[in-house]
Amino acid sequence: MSTIEKAINKQSELNAQQGVQSDSTEPLSPSSHEVSADSVEKQQKRAASAQAETVRQHYLSNATIQLDLDRLESLNFVSLSPERRVINEEFRTIKRKLLNNAFGGLSSTLNHPNLIMVTSSRPGEGKTFTSVNLALSMALEKDKTVLLVDADVLRPMVSKTLGFSSDHGLTDYLSSDDLSVEDVLLSTNVDRLKVISAGKPHHLSTELLASEKMLKLATEFATRYPDRVVIFDAPPLLGVNETAVLAAMCGQAVVVVEENQTKITEIDQAVALLPEELAVGFVINKAHRNQGKGYGYYYSNSN
Repeated sequence: MSTIEKAINKQSELNAQQGVQSDSTEPLSPSSHEVSADSVEKQQKRAASAQAETVRQHYLSNATIQLDLDRLESLNFVSLSPERRVINEEFRTIKRKLLNNAFGGLSSTLNHPNLIMVTSSRPGEGKTFTSVNLALSMALEKDKTVLLVDADVLRPMVSKTLGFSSDHGLTDYLSSDDLSVEDVLLSTNVDRLKVISAGKPHHLSTELLASEKMLKLATEFATRYPDRVVIFDAPPLLGVNETAVLAAMCGQAVVVVEENQTKITEIDQAVALLPEELAVGFVINKAHRNQGKGYGYYYSNSN
């Protein structure tokens, strides 16, 4: 049972105990002061329905994350303002290749091409920065919706980066029989962007990500909405089992590489852990090739 349903049921129980307040005592017509039992029942149903909708709207209102877009812009994230910024242009180039893979001719050759995993070989190379920027950039598309999932359940950074907190996330959904997807799916003040946080730490995080429930969730993400792109901010590849498990459910992977820091041997080791059928691209982060605002980001041809 979802959180919305629980809230509605709770309110319904209170109404049953206290009596539903409605205008059922008003005359049916100027000449009649008697209300039929049938009319009372209909009015009670309408009142209950109105109350349920009020609870639902209250829940949805509270579930909307108000992202501080000015703060994100000041931190050099993709801007949703009309200003043409270097960072926006760079991620336009990156996302176009991903979107072409997801919805173009190559999509038929990939498993779940609209599911994109963003990772790196080691921590600190900028994968969350890249994930958030890709999500913001794709949300600017007029015919696409974006879901950003913090799948780095070991070291979650999406909620901290975006500046929000949530009661439930991915691990809570996977480890509970009482939560629905709607309970962890959060809307934002960016029209076409939704977010799922990592959830509470769990000692069986690898098993949760490898579970049948996670596979069903990934399949639902991939097939339920034909215009949706799902970006998973995943843990680094080296030394972590969760990422390889998640990669098997995705059609594309973006490997973030820190310029002049990431070793070629580490890149080779990381890519070797990915499924051969995955379309893999690379983003060079923290590059010093631009003189204007922003960093340099480059995307290779998919394998």
